[in-house]
Amino acid sequence: MAGAIKFGTDGWRGVIADDFTFANVARCAQGLVDYLRIQNTAGDGVVVGFDTRFASREFAETVAGVLAGNGIGVYLCEQPTPTPVVSHEVVRRRAAGGVVITASHNPASWNGFKFKSAEGGSASQSATDILELCIDSAGPPRRTAPDAARSASLITDIDPAPAYRESIAGLIDLHAIRGAGLDVIVDAMHGAGAGYVAQLIGGGKTVVGELRGEVNPAFPGMAQPEPIGPNLSELCRRVPAGGASVGLALDGDADRIGLVDEQGRFISTLEVFSLLALYLLERGDRGALVKGVTASVMLNKLAAEYGVPIAELPVGFKHIGAEFIAGDALLGGEESGGYAFRGHIPERDGILSGLYLLEYMAKSGRAASGMVAHLFDKVGEHHYRRRDIRFDAARRDDIMGRLTGEPLTSLAGMPIVGSDDIDGRRWMLDAGWVAARFSGTEPLLRIYCEADSGDNVTRLLDAVQGHLDV
Repeated sequence: MAGAIKFGTDGWRGVIADDFTFANVARCAQGLVDYLRIQNTAGDGVVVGFDTRFASREFAETVAGVLAGNGIGVYLCEQPTPTPVVSHEVVRRRAAGGVVITASHNPASWNGFKFKSAEGGSASQSATDILELCIDSAGPPRRTAPDAARSASLITDIDPAPAYRESIAGLIDLHAIRGAGLDVIVDAMHGAGAGYVAQLIGGGKTVVGELRGEVNPAFPGMAQPEPIGPNLSELCRRVPAGGASVGLALDGDADRIGLVDEQGRFISTLEVFSLLALYLLERGDRGALVKGVTASVMLNKLAAEYGVPIAELPVGFKHIGAEFIAGDALLGGEESGGYAFRGHIPERDGILSGLYLLEYMAKSGRAASGMVAHLFDKVGEHHYRRRDIRFDAARRDDIMGRLTGEPLTSLAGMPIVGSDDIDGRRWMLDAGWVAARFSGTEPLLRIYCEADSGDNVTRLLDAVQGHLDV
């Protein structure tokens, strides 16, 4: 009997050929058919995209074949496509939703099934709860061969990139970036975002070089296609060695961004989120800042200085995106390096995030390191690190008991001044904060810390890891 399919913080993910199989992907697609019929939106069609992972194209064609076999129209991307580009196309076509075959930043042996709402964002918790029930109760998948579905006009092959680029041109001053004379290196990490930045800002004084732009589903030279420091050693070397202005890195499906300054220093995701907020606020934009609970307290300080509201939510863009749909948020994001912007889709977009950073450099004349120094002048110096710890699944309940048990009064000899359980457990101290939570997509315990010094970050991480006995 097939196992239960569960949607975590961003879709269902599994190990290829273990639980992520063609049979299970077809189950997901048939369950989605039933879900769309319950919502009475099956007639609006579905956009289906895929990344550069092993067999992603074939998995996407399986989804398309099942949807078409049930009479639902499919707009199928012709080539590997970033998740934000698929989400943008869902909104542009007023489709019922979107499916992206991707495991985003997970290791190469993983793949996944992301479902995007009609608004272009991550499906809400209530939506994925219903979708899981539909998948669990779905009958045998009804399929049509893709070529037959094309002949019946049930599958339409599309290239969503031109419309996406046109939309981006309405948000970003591409002319200013092209004329700034920047030397930009983009690490595409063998993912679906290859070529996008160069296509958008090339042709002027600014030049763009690219690393790892070719498709390679093994993602060699990295633990996983996640734009974090340990995976970007070559980018960190190449930027200063070549005299480049800045390095940008995109994850496997290009919904996250990494930043390397001209000195080859990886800029933390908390700093990047805060830089984006500072840029938008300094230029006069106003609106709520929406952050995952493990994002920076620098955002809270900026919100107070500029008189804008701030919301702190559980990890997962299904929570943050809902705030964009419900209100007039200016910027939303998470510690993981994914950010959304007003006037665009209620979803992470690594490409747009990188362009906003380049626009900040072009308009301010500051180097990347200068932007960080300017941020610290505003809010004080902050240091951050995250530990990802694999654990024996049999110990999960024990770890959870330690996490949620009797409240702590101090960590590393520092008094705890407050705590919350918005997602896992977060402890507030005068020196900063530290948090621990289980990953929603991998068997990992994540421990996060932001503090006023690197030494305090290490001390607090060690203290929480010791407390949880992992």
